[in-house]
Order: sequence, then structure tokens, then C-alpha cells
Amino acid sequence: MSCEHLVCAQCAHPVIEARCPLCRANKERMHSHGFAGMSPALIVLLLVALLFVTLALKHLSGL
Repeated sequence: MSCEHLVCAQCAHPVIEARCPLCRANKERMHSHGFAGMSPALIVLLLVALLFVTLALKHLSGL
């Protein structure tokens, strides 16, 4: 979603202009991203998957 077309409920100006504290906070929230543009939940999921792959490889090499 983009804040270019959103109108602030507090100041009634486009959020992209960031005229009031509410606009600035919402603009920052919408444009903040996790590491490399991925959400924190996706990063955790990838780390858990990496852990399981590592454990599986360790288990298979021990056979």
C-alpha cells in the first residue's frame, strides 16, 4: 500500500506530505521495512527453516 493517495483523518491533508505528527508516524510506519525488505515474521520463518535443514543434514551425516 502507498501513502500517496491516503488522506489524514487529523489534518485532512495527504499523508505523503507529513504535515502533522499523525501523518509523519503513519508515513514512517508504512515505509519501514525489516531486513532487506522482508517482514520480521518472514525472517523468523527463514531462520527456523534453516535450523531444521541444518539439523537434518547433521542427522543424515551421522548415519
